Amino acid sequence: MKIAIIGTGYVGLVTGTCFSEMGNKVYCVDIDETKIKKLETGEIPIYEPGLTELVIKNHKKHNLYFTTDLKEALDNSDICFIAVGTPMEEDGSADLRYVLNTAKQIGESITHDLIVVDKSTVPVGTAEKVKNTIQNELDMRNVNHKISVIANPEFLKEGNAVEDFTKPDRIIIGSDDDEVTEIMRELYAPFTPNREQFIAMDIKSAEMSKYAANAMLATRISFMNEIANICERVGANVNNVRIGMGSDDRIGSRFLYAGCGYGGSCFPKDVRALIKTGQEHDYECGILREVDITNNKQKLSLVNKIVKRFGKDLNGLTFGVWGLSFKPGTDDMREAPSIVIIENLINMGAKIKVYDPRAMNVAKEFYFKDNTFIEFQDEPYGATENVDSLILVTEWKEFRSPDFELMLNKMKQKIIFDGRNQYNKHILNKFGFEYYQIGTN
Repeated sequence: MKIAIIGTGYVGLVTGTCFSEMGNKVYCVDIDETKIKKLETGEIPIYEPGLTELVIKNHKKHNLYFTTDLKEALDNSDICFIAVGTPMEEDGSADLRYVLNTAKQIGESITHDLIVVDKSTVPVGTAEKVKNTIQNELDMRNVNHKISVIANPEFLKEGNAVEDFTKPDRIIIGSDDDEVTEIMRELYAPFTPNREQFIAMDIKSAEMSKYAANAMLATRISFMNEIANICERVGANVNNVRIGMGSDDRIGSRFLYAGCGYGGSCFPKDVRALIKTGQEHDYECGILREVDITNNKQKLSLVNKIVKRFGKDLNGLTFGVWGLSFKPGTDDMREAPSIVIIENLINMGAKIKVYDPRAMNVAKEFYFKDNTFIEFQDEPYGATENVDSLILVTEWKEFRSPDFELMLNKMKQKIIFDGRNQYNKHILNKFGFEYYQIGTN
């Protein structure tokens, strides 16, 4: 099939590349000329395992094109995916200006019938707004093309997006046109050998499915963090509680890990957008509001433990930090707990030595630019050199089995704050470390 993907961010680039891998002809469109030129040379703006190789391979095979010319892409496509950003407004709502501006440009440019797919995460009712926007432009041009606007929410996990796209647990299509639904079924057929993976429904339910899924996962995380905070106060161990809960097949074990809070581009934004949607329809989302509040508090959990141990004046102290990205497998630092932790420690007078396998450049460029209180290290043990404590924030694999004897010789004080409950307390105590976890005494 011939496909246009508007937006070469995380979702758009993965989507376009994976479709091209199946032999489709894909045009990826972006207004950023620098980004397009880099993509044409195989330089990928994001870190996602396996993506670079697929981009280079399919670009060379002429299945994957990169362009700033929207009209060229639309002229050569029968299906157009909108995959532009939907940043969060100050009131928590999703900012649709990029989606609707894209819709306007589609209406100004198309010369034939077109299927338009909302791939961006958008509130319920957006497909209707997109269709009206396109139709208004067509009416102004006095042209008559059939436009079908459908919803196809993405369910990609950063760090595993290529695998998620090519081996999905479900494909959701929201459409009011049976013929278009069958075209989408054919497009996704190479990825859905089990036909039950392809789920067709009405448009608004499809739009809602994305928000509902992310809100549920965020709720499980905040729920376990709340349980962890109670465990600390009553003397229970949340690591044991998690095992006891997860053994119940009605609950399951996934997303039951206590920690220092969730981040990323999806959970925080989507929870707040769903809260805002409820408000716009005279409904107060009490549970989701508490999920968001609990998560914001949880990002301070390690800071509170550090203050309890060292006091509020951290002048003269240096802390090592392992991990900047909001999760392993990505360089994404949006809403990451590391930002809150580091900023609070610096505000109390501390100095920071930090290491992350992927997010260092992002941190230097966007979050801690020219910050003289932070030293960026080239390898993990550099962040343990003469520090008064080490803080584990992101559970990268290379942090799972570190050389504790080496760390003993490097660290000024033998103290570890573990924001992901990754280590065994008894083993660290035997090494001589003072060790603090989330949800345990």
